[in-house]
Amino acid sequence: MMAFDVRMSTIAEMELPAQEFALRKTLEHVPEAEFDIVRVAAHDNDQVLPYLWATADDFEKLDEALRDDPSVDEVTLLEDLGDERLYRMNWVEQIRVVIHILVEEEATVLNLRGKENRWRLRTLFPNRDALSATYDFCEETGLTLDLRNIYEMSDQRHGLFGLTEEQHETLMMALESGYYDVPRDATADDLAGDLHISHQAVSERLRRGHRSLVKNALAVGPGDGRK
Repeated sequence: MMAFDVRMSTIAEMELPAQEFALRKTLEHVPEAEFDIVRVAAHDNDQVLPYLWATADDFEKLDEALRDDPSVDEVTLLEDLGDERLYRMNWVEQIRVVIHILVEEEATVLNLRGKENRWRLRTLFPNRDALSATYDFCEETGLTLDLRNIYEMSDQRHGLFGLTEEQHETLMMALESGYYDVPRDATADDLAGDLHISHQAVSERLRRGHRSLVKNALAVGPGDGRK
């Protein structure tokens, strides 16, 4: 029988200054630009190949900045939707941390967003040791890695979307009881009674749970409305 290695995965939300990461020059020259990575892979140990959505006030200016950016070896426009564009790029500079995450720690970048001179990474590490090794790597190489949030994956899938157990329980009860039906078959007071908590606590769990779901499950493009 095949043996499986069962490990507790860790999700970390981290930030890096743009000057220590790819597209630094582009974000300097086009400060209103926003980038959202939808897929990223490492090629060997010196290249990163991301697919990313971008928004900007002036796409001609953005394209010129991308062509002149020293971290970009190649850029291809894949889709133009008018107010946002999908690019495929080849990053060759300022990518040490992503190479380390993908190659050395065998982790997965779930989301990578660049705006206002900062990059935010949401990464799934195979275990807490891999996250610690990444943090140590950044300290040793002089990179300013800011850990914003860390949580362990449980044996349930809701951990992937950033939900607490209480939020997951409340959202599932709301769904099963008809809270989201039109017309509603259950109210927040009904949920509060079933959960033995206050109406305010139910509202808070729903609000925060909805925000986590939108942020972590749906917000894969630049037009997600986050500030």
